[in-house]
Amino acid sequence: MSSGDCQQSEALAKPTLSEEQASVLVESVFGFRVSKIHPLPSYDDQNFHVHILRTKDTTDGPTEYVFKISSTEASKNPDLIEVQNHIMMFLKAAGFPIASVCRTKGDHTTSLVSIDSGSEIKSHLVRLLTYLPGRPIAEIPIHPPLLYEIGRLAANLDRTLEKFQHPKLSSLHQENFIWNLKNVPLLEKYLHALGQNRNREIVEQVIKRFKEEVMTKLSHFRECINHGDLNDHNILIESSKSASGDAVYQVSGILDFGDMSYGYYVFEAAITIMYMMIESKFPIQAGGHVLAGFESVIPLTAAERGALFLLVCSRFCQSLVIAAYSCQLHPENKDYLMMTAKTGWKHLQQMFDMGQEAVEEIWFETAKSYESGVTM
Repeated sequence: MSSGDCQQSEALAKPTLSEEQASVLVESVFGFRVSKIHPLPSYDDQNFHVHILRTKDTTDGPTEYVFKISSTEASKNPDLIEVQNHIMMFLKAAGFPIASVCRTKGDHTTSLVSIDSGSEIKSHLVRLLTYLPGRPIAEIPIHPPLLYEIGRLAANLDRTLEKFQHPKLSSLHQENFIWNLKNVPLLEKYLHALGQNRNREIVEQVIKRFKEEVMTKLSHFRECINHGDLNDHNILIESSKSASGDAVYQVSGILDFGDMSYGYYVFEAAITIMYMMIESKFPIQAGGHVLAGFESVIPLTAAERGALFLLVCSRFCQSLVIAAYSCQLHPENKDYLMMTAKTGWKHLQQMFDMGQEAVEEIWFETAKSYESGVTM
């Protein structure tokens, strides 16, 4: 195992607190008494849904929170987590449906705690966020108007973050961060997890084309801060009834800012398209509706549009390869790790079989139809 593999393995070694340990920390660090607690699914951190007891000091505040315990590796970079917290507070102040970051008893946004894992004592950063209502997009039928709104949301996030400032903002420059779309070539370390099959052949072709067609053109893309993970489980939706009695869905929450980094507008568009394809009955067409929403806020340049197909394929590869590799390390977390893979390989193969020109024609014509008011 290479040093990079070791680092990835350590990063994916999730904290393993018991519910009792988590409850004790919520009280000792944040001053809340826990009435009910249960674990939430997560990738490499550990999360708990926490209900607190009302007291004379919390009569008007929320009673539901998410207690987050960062992995050992992530906890070594407190500046990055601090910036993530301040970005959340900045976006919430700007009107986005973001969780509030709770202060510790010492008036900080995080706390570094020592936790006995049974075999050794490890240090972990812990945070407490307010719990957001709603259901993840993965649990509801996705229709074009919602896809369009998700595209607008992704662009508005990046556009708003143009104004964000923080003395530790440079921590978002993560050169070897596996989830930054710029780092697709790093996937070569993990291809062994796929075995020898067509899926691996497709990934190898994507990496080769990425090096030739994207890495050489990065200077033509516009830089920005990316959320980087607007997936079908990180966007919450609430429904209401329209005048005609139909269900109308609106975004009620944006979760998980742990993959934020410096990237490009077209990266955010590609990542959002890829994840919205996962849950759509018509995955190729879905990309056009997301693109239309994104471009209603930030129109892509010709160079950015020309890279979009390969970038969407690249994000599929990142998600699918790392999930396969992570399952080898942590088979007990297989159900969560392989959510994207259930349909992801099928979508990636379909895109490859259709070819860039055919897929782009559907995306760009669908996006264009919004300009004329006749949505495809």
